[in-house]
Amino acid sequence: MFNINNLELLYAITAILFQIMLIAYFAFRKWRFEKAIRYGAIIYGLSIPAFIVSIILLLGNLNWDFWLGGFIYLVWAIFGYVVEYVKKIEWRSPIRLSIFIPYIILCLATVMFYWWPLANINKSLWYVAAILFVIGTILNVTSHKKSKIVNT
Repeated sequence: MFNINNLELLYAITAILFQIMLIAYFAFRKWRFEKAIRYGAIIYGLSIPAFIVSIILLLGNLNWDFWLGGFIYLVWAIFGYVVEYVKKIEWRSPIRLSIFIPYIILCLATVMFYWWPLANINKSLWYVAAILFVIGTILNVTSHKKSKIVNT
């Protein structure tokens, strides 16, 4: 069905699992917001194995777009963990643009680098990831409480 090598398979599995992980977390947050927020650190912690996969892909000489996602994920996770769990900054309600903007850029960059390169492996995988991205985005947007925006 798919004519891919082991490293491309490792990337594809990581990319699809990343999307599924976000969907599961956003769904949990949608229906159990306060409880889910306590487990958000797990999402950040999963950046470590993703980073290790990216190192393997880099050392395996895969193109940069295959391994960049894990590096960006690690940066996003460190940023998010420091803001939310170390400094305990409430930035979602009200929305603090000084945190919101880099957070969203890093998050979306991670998602994009786990989605777009799938097209280089197989278009079907890209479509699966696209569907997962849409589901995840809907759950993410609808799982937040209404917030005001503050320029800080």
